[in-house]
Amino acid sequence: MASNLLSAIAEAQQRARVAEEAVREAVDRAREAGHTWQEIGELLGTSRQAAFQRFGRPVDPKTGQPMDKPALPDAQERAVQLVVDLIESRWEAVSRDFDDRMNEAVDVALLEGARAQIAGTVGMYEQMGTPYVRQYGEYTNVYVPMQFEAGERVAHVTFRANGQVAGLHVLPLDRI
Repeated sequence: MASNLLSAIAEAQQRARVAEEAVREAVDRAREAGHTWQEIGELLGTSRQAAFQRFGRPVDPKTGQPMDKPALPDAQERAVQLVVDLIESRWEAVSRDFDDRMNEAVDVALLEGARAQIAGTVGMYEQMGTPYVRQYGEYTNVYVPMQFEAGERVAHVTFRANGQVAGLHVLPLDRI
């Protein structure tokens, strides 16, 4: 029975990947046809900036090259684990890879307070959406959509090229 349940999870995850790719292709076609990020964002229930960050193909202004390959290849998996640790209040695990600035600025009390504020604002955590990665200069940024009982948030985790966490924010959708 347990293996059937795990198989169902794996199959659902694969369907989610296929659906995500279908949305990406539809967004690409809409952009090629001249639709704006504002229009696309409205259809997706998000801001134009969030739509661009998720589906856009940014170009490095210095090199003219696409910025679609993260400098830190395992950033998405690491960010997801960090978010799981945050949701499950595993503070040591959350802060394990913080850089010096994060370690100076963020302690357990701040993490506990932030987690309590999230719960007080949008309720209990329900599920995670499909994360996406963007490279901005030396920083690899991962956006992890999260659904709570009374709203949605996005965890934004920023990694340095050496793998250290340089930023961690949980924001309403309209703030990314």
